[in-house]
Amino acid sequence: MDLIGDMHMHTLVSGHAYGTIREMAQAAQAKGLEMIGFTEHAPGIPGTVDPFYYNNLQAVPRELYGVQVYHGSEINVLKDGTLSLAQSYIDHLDYAIVGIHVQCYENAGKEQNTSNLIACMKNEKVKIVSHPDDDHTPLDYERLVKAAKQYHVALEVNNSSLKKVNQRWNCLENYRTMLSLCQKRRVPVIIDSDAHDPSQVGELNLAKALVESVGFDPSLVLNTNLEKLKSFLF
Repeated sequence: MDLIGDMHMHTLVSGHAYGTIREMAQAAQAKGLEMIGFTEHAPGIPGTVDPFYYNNLQAVPRELYGVQVYHGSEINVLKDGTLSLAQSYIDHLDYAIVGIHVQCYENAGKEQNTSNLIACMKNEKVKIVSHPDDDHTPLDYERLVKAAKQYHVALEVNNSSLKKVNQRWNCLENYRTMLSLCQKRRVPVIIDSDAHDPSQVGELNLAKALVESVGFDPSLVLNTNLEKLKSFLF
């Protein structure tokens, strides 16, 4: 299973990442990627960029070092089921990722966490759920996978989570459950690095190995094919 894209990564403007757009793109070229997405953290994460940043994304070339470049944002799910980035800024994005981050979200229990996340998945720009794997904020995977199919949203297998399974409670077990349900319901997934440094761009091997180990259908992995990935996201 060859992966041609990495659609979840952060540059230094996210406040706790350490590469520029060009450094990340150059790293993607070195890894043989065809397409990347920059998804800076939205308000709620300490030190992240002011939303004004998203108003000028057209200034960035659409191709760097032979790699296609797209712009998103990793937007936080808030406790009332709303997004942490205003729609006026979301409108400037090519796509959006939504995720629960403990820095700006207090666990409300499995059912309410799932309801809050699903509410955010309904936004038409939201195409990916980031790292739905941590039992610090548990999720109902039956409901999540059903909603992903309904709202045309891919669920992410996050390579960064798999590098720190001791911090992401029940991460491996949760991914196996999620992947089984996705395969049953024919819901696509995406494998991403969640890179916060150029050295992590295209680092997908742990997530790829997990997906392959459970016998997951590779046709349901979006970033195995450029046109399939672009068709889903845009």
